[in-house]
This record gives sequence, C-alpha cells and structure tokens, in this order.
Amino acid sequence: MQLPDVPGILEPQEIAATVDGIAEIQLADGMIPWFPGGHCDPWNHVEAAMALLVGGRRAEAERGYEWLRASQRADGSWHHYYVDGGVEDPKFDANVCAYPATGVWHHFVATGDRGFLEEMWPVVERAIDWVLALQTPRGEIKWARHADGTPWPYAILTGSSSIFHSLRCAIAIAEELGRERPDWELSAARLGYVIARRPEYFAPKDRWAMDWYYPVLTGVLTGDEARARLDDRWDTFVMEGLGVRCVADRPWITAAETCECVIAHDAVGEQGKALALFEWAQHLRLPDGSYWTGMVYPVEKTFPGGECSTYTAAAVVLAADVLAGTNPTSGLFRGETLPAFDALAEDAVDDRR
Repeated sequence: MQLPDVPGILEPQEIAATVDGIAEIQLADGMIPWFPGGHCDPWNHVEAAMALLVGGRRAEAERGYEWLRASQRADGSWHHYYVDGGVEDPKFDANVCAYPATGVWHHFVATGDRGFLEEMWPVVERAIDWVLALQTPRGEIKWARHADGTPWPYAILTGSSSIFHSLRCAIAIAEELGRERPDWELSAARLGYVIARRPEYFAPKDRWAMDWYYPVLTGVLTGDEARARLDDRWDTFVMEGLGVRCVADRPWITAAETCECVIAHDAVGEQGKALALFEWAQHLRLPDGSYWTGMVYPVEKTFPGGECSTYTAAAVVLAADVLAGTNPTSGLFRGETLPAFDALAEDAVDDRR
C-alpha cells in the first residue's frame, strides 16, 4: 500500500497527517469515536479503519476490527451508538451492521491476509444474516430495529444502497473462502432491482444528497444510467467551488458528502468532476490535517459548531485513494475486486407483494 498522492491537491505527507489524526483519537480497545469524547457507530468506525490501512497504519486498523469482533452481539448485530465503556443508543441500524463486510473485504484486498479473512468470516456471516432478516418480500431492507427487536416500518434508499455494496463484499469474501452463499446473491439481486426501479418502496428522502448519489456510489447504477442520475441533480446539491450540500434546501457543505460524491463520479468515469469536487473539499482542511465536518455559507460558520470528525477525515483519505489509483483498494467502489453481478435481475423480484 502506498500513501495516496493527488497531484496539485493533496500530497502523501498531507494524507499521513490526516491519518495520524484519526489514530490519535482511537481508543485503547480499538474503538474510533467521531471525535475525542464522542460516540462511535460501527459504520463510521469501519470507514475510519479503512482509512487507517490506506494511511499505512495496519496495526491500528486491525485493532479497529478486533473491537468490532469483541462488541458484536450473539445475533450478529451491533447497537447504533457506543461511547467509551458502554452503549449510548441501543437501537440496531441494518446499514451499520452490514458495513463491516465492506471493511473486511477492503482489508483483505489491501493485505492479502487470508488469516484475517478467516478470522472475520464468522463476524461477517452473522452480521449479514441478521441484516437480511429485515429484507421484505419485495426486496428492500427495513432501516432498523428498536432496542426490543421490533423492526422499523420503512426502508431508506441510502441505507439499502450501502447494504447492497456490503452484500457484494460479503459475497466476495464467501467466494474467496469457498463458502458460497447463493441466498445472499439472490437477496442482493432483489435489493439492487428495487433500489434502481422501485423508488416508491423507500421513505421519501429526496432532500438529502446521499439519496441522490448513493445508488451510483454503491454500484447499483452504472454507465449511462448512473451518469444521468448524477447529472440530474448536480445543480441542486453542488455549490460550485465549495462542494456538496448535505440537504438540497440549505447551504450546508460537508466534506464527507463531497468526498463520497467524488467516489461516485470516479466510478462512472467522470474524473474531471471528481477531481474538482475533491479540490473544493480542501477548503475545510485545518493545518493539522483534520477537517471540519461542515460549513454554512455565506456566513462561513462551522457545523456542528467546531466539530472535526474522524469519519470526515476518513472520507477524504478514501477519496484520495480512489483518485490516486495506485493501491489494490483504489478500485473497490468501481467494483474491480468484486464478483460480476447483475443488480437489475427482474426475475429475482416478485413485485406483486
């Protein structure tokens, strides 16, 4: 693995400083909070572990996965939010519980460490089986369960899209280890189809940028269809020279959404837009390599006030890795290390239910 270099925008030593900042916030047990004294959710924890690995901190990344292994519940789930020494929010988010599969596959692609993959397989298998218990007969996956196990009544497009990518990573892990799960493949086909063709199955969240680009970022939509989706709402969500609004009706720019959108545009071959967005995100960088979570314009006020988050730093590092293109992990979100898969297999879906 090499430290990413995005010439003229972000150099390797600057990436190293950003990754060092994530490592400084990581707790002794491996948990990576959003910021010192803050909470942790497993999704953003995994993203931070992925960034640690890209930044050359393999030991710290593996401590992150050890925390995941130690904190996983017997049924395969994790709670939504943790704090040092306990649980802050006891509900269970399906997307959060699926994402460790993405991190585990990312780690294997980078290191080739089959022992790590074998060790993490039971964690991934339990988590994915737990997540898929929330899939409806139509194909969408309900967002969460209450602390008592009762499912929430609706699905979210962004979360289901992220689960689709995590499912592909889980399938890749299963194939690598010779433990194929054809039921996962069928679930992924059903999920991909409804994301692409049945938006009415999901709670309306058009106000949020992630619902715009996540079906592209996660590989549900590809090619011309994906480019058309990104083009359709570029003017709605992108503030030229600044980045991506997290919501359509507020001038709130976030570095994480901007860098995720970088990855989405790269995935469909729009490197010019991807590089422009990445360059614009750098106005949120601080001298120590950390990043403001967001900024309100035109007043240039940070939000949440004064917050620099590990997940934001991680999003920058992962986008840099994609743009640099020098590591085995650089093509993960382009599907380069994932099995070929038809996300729009209509014969996997029964729309009558």
